[in-house]
Amino acid sequence: MLLVAGALAAIWGIGRIMGAPRRGLVALTLGLWAALMLGHLLLPADHVLRRATGGDARVWLVLGAVAVLVLGYRAGLAALRRRAVRGVPQQQPVAAAPAGPFQPGELDRYARHILLHDIGGPGQRRLKSARVLVVGAGGLGSPALLYLAASGVGVIGVIDPDRVELSNLQRQIIHADDRIGMAKVASAAQAMRALNPFVTVIALQQRLDATNAAAVMADYDLILDGCDNFDTRYLVNRVAVALGKPLISAAIAQWEGQISLYHPAGGGPCFECVFPQRPAPGMVLACAEAGVAAPLPGVMGAMMAMEAVKHLTGAGEGLRGRLLIHDALHAETRVITARRRADCACCSAANGAS
Repeated sequence: MLLVAGALAAIWGIGRIMGAPRRGLVALTLGLWAALMLGHLLLPADHVLRRATGGDARVWLVLGAVAVLVLGYRAGLAALRRRAVRGVPQQQPVAAAPAGPFQPGELDRYARHILLHDIGGPGQRRLKSARVLVVGAGGLGSPALLYLAASGVGVIGVIDPDRVELSNLQRQIIHADDRIGMAKVASAAQAMRALNPFVTVIALQQRLDATNAAAVMADYDLILDGCDNFDTRYLVNRVAVALGKPLISAAIAQWEGQISLYHPAGGGPCFECVFPQRPAPGMVLACAEAGVAAPLPGVMGAMMAMEAVKHLTGAGEGLRGRLLIHDALHAETRVITARRRADCACCSAANGAS
C-alpha cells in the first residue's frame, strides 16, 4: 500500500512541478489502478506484488469506485456552473464595465439575487454591466455605495472633494476612525473593494461643478445624488436632464428624508419640476447646524441603492413620478405624486428639453 501511495505522490508531485495537465495526471492514476487490478486478477495469491499491494483486489475495487464517484460529482458540479453562466444573456457591456461571464466566486456571492424572480441571472448580469455615479460620499452616499458594491454593480464612480472628519463617523458608515484625514472617496473606495473585489471603483476627489459635471456624468448610466447643498443638487439635475440620464436624488434634515427618481426622458419630472425654487437662506439648515439622527441617512441611502437596483434590473415599480417622504421621528412614510411642469425652467419643451 505504501509503495502505491508513494508512486501516486511522485506522479502528482512531479507532474505539478513540470506543469503537466490535470487530465494527463488523472489518466496516469487510472492506468496505475488498472494495472493493480489486472495484477491481482492474474497473479498467484502468494505473489510478492500482490502481497505488497494489499493482497486483495476488493480493496482497490472499492477505492476505484470511490474515486469515480468523487470525480463524477465534481464534473457534474462544473457542468451545472457552466450551464448557469451560459443561461445568462450576453449583453454588450457599457463602456468599460466588466464584461464576460460571472467568475465562480460571483455566482455564490450573488446567489440570493439570482434566486429572486424579479432579478435572476439576467438582472444580475445587467447590474454587472452597469455604471453608476454617486455624488457625495457622506451620510447618504455611504450606505448607497456599500449596497451598490454588495449588489454587484460593475462600475461605481464616487465624487467628493472632502476628507473624513471625526464628526462624520456618527452617520457616514463607509468611513472608519483610522481613516480620519483621508480623502472620502479614497476611504469609500477602500471599503467597497474590501466588501466586493469584483466591482470597479472610480474615485474622484474633486468638487462637481459647472466646468466638469457634464464630462463626469456622461460616462454613467445612472446618477445618485446624495450631496449636501442646493447649488450642486440643481446642477446635477440640469446636467442629468441635458444628458438624458436618470437621476435618483435624496435629501435629509434632522428626522426627515425624501427620495425620488427624476427622469424627463423617461416620462417623469425632473428635480426642478418638483422644487422649482431654492429655499430662502436660513429656511433649511445644514446637518452641522440643525443635527441629524444617525440612522436616518442610512435609511434613505439604502433606499437610493434599492431604487438603483430596481431601475437597473427592471424589477418592481420605481419612484419615477412619485416623491417618497419618510418621517423617522413619528415612524410615518407617505408617497405623493410628482408631475412634470409645463413651465419648468429646466426640462420643459419651451426650454428645449424633451
